[in-house]
Amino acid sequence: MKSTYSVIFYLKREKLKKDGTYPVMGRITVDGTQCQFSCKVNCSPDIWETKGGRATGKSIMARSVNMELDKIKARIDKYYKEIVDRDNFVTAEKVKNAFLGLEFRQHTLMTTYAQWIANYEKQVEGGLKAPKTLNKYNAVYKHVRDFLRFHYHVSDMALKEIEPSFISDFEIYLKAEKHFCHNTVNIYVKPIMMLMHRAHENGWVARYPFGEYKIGKAEVDKGFLTKDELQTLMNIPNLNAKRSLVRDLFVFCCFTGLSWIDLKNLKEENVVKNPVDGSLWIRTHRQKTGVAENVKLMPVPLIILKKYKGLCDDGHVFPVPAFQSGCLMLNTIAKMCGIQKHLTWHMSRHTMATVVCLANGMPLEVVSSVLGHKSIESTQIYARITQEKLGCEIDTLASKLSKIEQFVPNLGGVIYNK
Repeated sequence: MKSTYSVIFYLKREKLKKDGTYPVMGRITVDGTQCQFSCKVNCSPDIWETKGGRATGKSIMARSVNMELDKIKARIDKYYKEIVDRDNFVTAEKVKNAFLGLEFRQHTLMTTYAQWIANYEKQVEGGLKAPKTLNKYNAVYKHVRDFLRFHYHVSDMALKEIEPSFISDFEIYLKAEKHFCHNTVNIYVKPIMMLMHRAHENGWVARYPFGEYKIGKAEVDKGFLTKDELQTLMNIPNLNAKRSLVRDLFVFCCFTGLSWIDLKNLKEENVVKNPVDGSLWIRTHRQKTGVAENVKLMPVPLIILKKYKGLCDDGHVFPVPAFQSGCLMLNTIAKMCGIQKHLTWHMSRHTMATVVCLANGMPLEVVSSVLGHKSIESTQIYARITQEKLGCEIDTLASKLSKIEQFVPNLGGVIYNK
């Protein structure tokens, strides 16, 4: 909402000078708030027009006074516009202080966030932080900038002016205007909350404004291929070279747990032989987290590795296509297989965790290590108990429990009478 703003000039008639002039005063009004200040100019009451707030006539004094008042008005207008563009709200006192050079340049949201990103970028260049997190921070910066313009009609605002409603309004904006899902919004609001925590720690704000705000992570059913779907995908005939490559790379990830970017970065030096038993292992670090990945190559990925060996002359293991085209081709292949799911490349990791590992009895903590997770909590999100695995486990339990019958031979004939 646009504020009401005006600047008028008047004579301070209770302060008569010896030469018969009066001091010219200025009054700034913004949304009903007022502040007065001295213009450091004197004017004769004979040439002063009260209604217009200016000197009349073409005398030297009149022209001199009006010229000075025009300069003052132009400067005040400039400071008013700067504050409106920068801050959440504007008051007459803030404008007056800016004009008089008394304004305290507060820490502002966008300036502080930009500095935070610059510092983080240096850490990424030094190998201390993950590039993907930097990309997230840059994306959040753009969304916050757009939000300030959309909701507050400003380009920046002082940290001290951020109220508790800011973060909930930002959440609504991301959902309603940007159409982001709940978990994406959860990711995007956290950097702002972190920034305000640091502002409070540094004494830039008196209190942390978002103490009452809560936004939990929604449970999401992570998609994966079933055992039958994976076998169908592996055995589909008559694929051309490009589709065969995409299918093979996806299957490779289903049996290694590599993400698309880690597959793309995989080099021959990352495939090493175990000196004890001669088995081949992938030893690398996840680009996303920097956590080490150590994966023993099973028969299926070994076949794929051998199939494409020597095709790359730059040291990479596979000629990985562009991400978008690879995903489009993958879904084309899925339709050819009769798989009624929208496939994403990340589903290969879910499939690895669920169908390849957990369904075959691999402990959760081992799966966590294979997938390169920082904590086992991340693995629990991926983990799925398939119907086949559930049935097998229940059958095993039933078999064990059947042995108890010898200790309670008359249980079947016992009838409870109240």
